[in-house]
Amino acid sequence: MTAKTITRRGMLGSLAGLGIAATLGCGGPGSTTGGAADPVESGGEITGEVNFYHWRNEDKAILDELAASFVAAHAGVELTQTIDPSEQYQSTAAQKARDGAIGDSLTALAGAQFNQFAELGLFADLSDAAFGGNYEANLITPGASGGSQLGFPYQLIFNMPLLNTDLAERAGLSQAPADWDAWLDALDKLRGIGVVPIAWPGNDPANAFQIINSLVMNHGPSDDMFAGIEDGRYAATDDWWIAALTQFKELSGYFQDNFAGAGVDGVLAQFSQGEAAILPTGSYQIGQVREAGGEFGLEFAPLMTNSADEQPKYEGIFNSTFILGVNSAAGNAAGALAWVEFLSQPENAAVYANGTSQHVTVSGVEYENADLQALAPWATRNNLLAPRFQFLNLDIRSAIENSLVAVATGASPEQAAEQAQKLVEENR
Repeated sequence: MTAKTITRRGMLGSLAGLGIAATLGCGGPGSTTGGAADPVESGGEITGEVNFYHWRNEDKAILDELAASFVAAHAGVELTQTIDPSEQYQSTAAQKARDGAIGDSLTALAGAQFNQFAELGLFADLSDAAFGGNYEANLITPGASGGSQLGFPYQLIFNMPLLNTDLAERAGLSQAPADWDAWLDALDKLRGIGVVPIAWPGNDPANAFQIINSLVMNHGPSDDMFAGIEDGRYAATDDWWIAALTQFKELSGYFQDNFAGAGVDGVLAQFSQGEAAILPTGSYQIGQVREAGGEFGLEFAPLMTNSADEQPKYEGIFNSTFILGVNSAAGNAAGALAWVEFLSQPENAAVYANGTSQHVTVSGVEYENADLQALAPWATRNNLLAPRFQFLNLDIRSAIENSLVAVATGASPEQAAEQAQKLVEENR
């Protein structure tokens, strides 16, 4: 059977009426009021080495392929990559790239890191870049600050647990659970066929705490619930967060042994080998699952915390991130701008998307990757912009996230909430 081709515009054309455009249209979490460096002048001579700094080691091969095409189009150019693990990148990228020694072109995670880059003036102003029109306008606001477009979010991510549908069918499940009791029932059935229901990377914060997004999407008193904890409108001891912790404590009974010390590589292997039914991270790991040998069907399974007789406000989670930009201190600004423009062309974004199993924010991209096609309908669901990235203070974020670990390892929800709130107040 010939695979159906799905375009970015076809996939996203109906978002305006389904909540996503409205959520992002006001800027959303990650859109700051920090300062911008001067615009990068286009049209300069493109030659010499261009260094691209990011955290996506799993994308290196595809980016090498794209780099070869870029170099072929620009005689005398060399494109190199500097890649740090995601946690290290979050901690040290600004310091390492600030003098321009690395990262002529660089990336930022949406939220706190983008806010940091904007405040430091690390990103050059790309507001006047003609290729900005290649992007879906309602998906690039996390790369805007103070009225300037400092970068272009490249990836459209669904930060929701991945479900092995082959195992689900063996367990007698025909669809992802739609309420909390159905979730617990599904986990019991998955355990009943002899597999780990959920493989949670408890010792890898960048991946472990993606689960917080769908955990709170129907608990929060407002869509900006975590920004509210940070600014004092809400507290970790509020009923809604204690209710979320209570459900997470129930959920943790279905994690693998020694989950608190587990890294992402171990749980990825468990999931890819069919030993675990759910990988609670997100679409950004689909490519790694396939590379590790996973040949089963996939579906998203967001945590539906509502009761069976409640209508949930949100069905799922999304985020636009991997924000492409030009370093304001770049030694090769013209080359860096040319690289970002190259990646922003639909034909090149398609190579990236299909090669990495990653949806993108560029218009007119044709998806041939079977996983991207199968999961594309989620773009038309009523999804919430990932609330985890509302935190701009990473110490406060850690306090809230670590309360999940606390309840999973024995603390009561009330105890964990009180300790988290104490840390929030100390770091506010």
